[in-house]
Amino acid sequence: MGPQARADRRLRVVGVLLLALLGFALAASVRSQRSASALATARPNDLVRILDDLDARASLLRTQITELQNTRSRLSGSGSDAAALAEARKRTQDLGILAGTVAAQGPGVELTIADTQHSVGAEVLVDAVEELRDAGAETLEVAGVRMGATSWIEDTNTGLSVDGHPVSPPYLIRAIGDPSTMQRALQIPGGVVDTVGAHPGATATIKTVTDEQIRSLRASPPAG
Repeated sequence: MGPQARADRRLRVVGVLLLALLGFALAASVRSQRSASALATARPNDLVRILDDLDARASLLRTQITELQNTRSRLSGSGSDAAALAEARKRTQDLGILAGTVAAQGPGVELTIADTQHSVGAEVLVDAVEELRDAGAETLEVAGVRMGATSWIEDTNTGLSVDGHPVSPPYLIRAIGDPSTMQRALQIPGGVVDTVGAHPGATATIKTVTDEQIRSLRASPPAG
């Protein structure tokens, strides 16, 4: 394989990753449009949180796109097929974790919300998820359901639902990221721990984990 052919191959590999990232963003956009009816009944505070989350996710996607474009430029002048392949594999893994289609592993925290009187509503779990994301959580799982860019938590006639899956207390939220940062964020005065404690029969406990493993997966966005 000649130098030009190798360069073309490297560019194609990174180009595919760019398309995959853009495809994921488009799929998330379509899913968000389908949830428009639910947003129509959301409270102003919930809408502000949703908008903040969407802004954060959009910023993350723009950063990922910029990094991939820089990688493409760098590899176009590289003479190593091995470097291009390693970079492609890393980007594929990163995109899979972002989309929730790949298992994740690393240090993190486990937040358990006990609720013996079923007094905790969806907004409390949403606040916990947002607090963890703001504290740098890379991967999140709520009651066994992997969180993604278009995930939602809502109150139902029978309790709470995460992405359409009925869940019941105690609610276990697992997050991968810097444990000390996330723990401090959850324990700030007036934060998640205090909010949960203000509900009758509800308590919140936090455990740091050196090797958290999140194996739950989200379905891959349909092709086309």
